[in-house]
Amino acid sequence: MVRCLIIVNTYKEESQKMGAEIKSYLEKCGIRGDVFLFNGFCEQYPFSGYDFVITLGGDGTVLFAARGCAPEKIPIIPVNFGTFGFIASVQKNEWKEQLHQFLDGKSLIVSRSMLETEIIRGGMKRFSAVSLNDVVISAKNSAHTINFEVEYGKTPLGRFVADGMILSTATGSTAYSASAGGPIIDPCIDAMCLTLINPFSLSSRPLVLSPENGLSTKILPSRVSDVIITVDGQIPNDLHVDDIIKIHQSPHKALLVGCTQEKFYKSLRQKLNWSGGPNA
Repeated sequence: MVRCLIIVNTYKEESQKMGAEIKSYLEKCGIRGDVFLFNGFCEQYPFSGYDFVITLGGDGTVLFAARGCAPEKIPIIPVNFGTFGFIASVQKNEWKEQLHQFLDGKSLIVSRSMLETEIIRGGMKRFSAVSLNDVVISAKNSAHTINFEVEYGKTPLGRFVADGMILSTATGSTAYSASAGGPIIDPCIDAMCLTLINPFSLSSRPLVLSPENGLSTKILPSRVSDVIITVDGQIPNDLHVDDIIKIHQSPHKALLVGCTQEKFYKSLRQKLNWSGGPNA
């Protein structure tokens, strides 16, 4: 029997109502539908054994699903209940049409690159996680700078004093990286983007990097002792001086249904108010 897991964002009342509607509709189609309630922070991934997943929320709900679904090669139909996201591009009135296209094998399923992050402390791996959007290293409290050094492969990029750094995928380039001054990258491009957060140097600029090599960051002593790493904005971990953070492209890909290039650029035009001129 075909099985579907419906991820419902509990902060969006409308998504809970639609979750029940979709579950009932799936059962009429001979598909078992189970509902999982997502409150924004969860490190348990109940995706094993499912054939596909439907997310009802914003980009954060998709990020959670992607981390759990990618290793299982489970496709995600991301229905948009958010306000400013770029990943969940299936609109609420399109879910039934998109579902039937998927079941008929007619949907476009795009592969999105992900990052894999490891924290090395005292020569031992203390933490690992995958992310679809980004990895952020920063002071735990705002308005504090931290010291760190970065290597790309075996090439030193430098020692930096900044509020922190963001390493994003092309998919995540429209998130925190963009607000910190990073470039917007077509999500179909296989790339990583390193963006410093408020660097203490006017010469520091974002770097678009090939995923052929990984990035290594070492936390250096500074006046601020509380440093944190956050994966996809949802998985935080404390960092210590001399911790080494290794980030490289994950072998797993997020499989997103209906997230076409046309929808991505339509979102850019609408959500960033691109006009093409003062009177457009």
